Amino acid sequence: MSDDTPYAGLTPEVVLDALDAAGLRGDGRLIQLNSYENRVFQVFLEDGRVVVAKFYRPARWSDAQILEEHAFAAELAEHEVPLAAPWPLQADARSLHAERLTRLGATLASFATDAGAYRFAVAERKAGRAPEVEDPAVLEWIGRFIARIHLVGAAGRFEHRLTLSPASHGHEPRDWLLAHDVVPPDALPAWRGMADEALKRVDAAFAQAGSLRTLRLHGDCHLGNILWSAAGPHFVDLDDALTGAAVQDLWMLLSGSRAERQQQLGAVLDGYEQFMEFDRRELALIEPLRTLRILHHSAWIARRWKDPAFPIAFPWFESPAYWAEQATRLRDQLEAMDEAPLIA
Repeated sequence: MSDDTPYAGLTPEVVLDALDAAGLRGDGRLIQLNSYENRVFQVFLEDGRVVVAKFYRPARWSDAQILEEHAFAAELAEHEVPLAAPWPLQADARSLHAERLTRLGATLASFATDAGAYRFAVAERKAGRAPEVEDPAVLEWIGRFIARIHLVGAAGRFEHRLTLSPASHGHEPRDWLLAHDVVPPDALPAWRGMADEALKRVDAAFAQAGSLRTLRLHGDCHLGNILWSAAGPHFVDLDDALTGAAVQDLWMLLSGSRAERQQQLGAVLDGYEQFMEFDRRELALIEPLRTLRILHHSAWIARRWKDPAFPIAFPWFESPAYWAEQATRLRDQLEAMDEAPLIA
């Protein structure tokens, strides 16, 4: 296993052997699920249960950061918030820091191979479909769901997870891309000019918003991460959980024209504020947060480029056309940040 190809040795046999070592014996059937960052498998067990096993990308999160994610998921489960919390695993000689993890329910384990060790967690499989967000009642329900997560999130603090800021999700990705000569020379002047100007606007927006309440968040709350069942919405996991303002878990639910986004926001907040107060000052951060996501996403692809899955998924990434498009998107964000915030 190398940093460039971290999952080269993660064969189906290794996946099944890892679960077997953790006390979960598979019947031989497994399905790889869609995930670029980690490797995630649906595994059928001999006892009839079906689980989801997530093998964490090496060196992305520390053990402490992953355990904070798991502890947050356990808190949510205790408060009956629908989310697939990692299971306690059987601790043996191949478990990671077995004594410490056992005290926390051994939700994180490591399986050693000749090529290296894979950290993994296991959770119940939860099925669902995409939410029908054209229905305001669905958005209202999602708003209630996120508010329940935030109620738990506000009751404690992360010590090891990231904190969302212009520095962490804007300046650092911009600087990394420039330092590693990722942007093609022909596209560099336009992209860098737009990135620099966009970050000035983002910095100003955060400064103007002032001191806002921060709390533990899901962190990547777009509609693709929400599954819907007869019981309502649920998230699969908290892989991108971080500390930030509440609006970070709301703005990615909005799409379409300004009028459409305004209507969607109203429905989400109608549900949200049944459980949690929302600070309207945070609405001014929606477009700055969208800008940060654009910059962060480009750097995320670049950092993973030597992973064979990424050139397949993003074949256009190295082309000047991609970076010209990114410069255009950042220019559009300058205009969006000049507009008045949505009203709720």
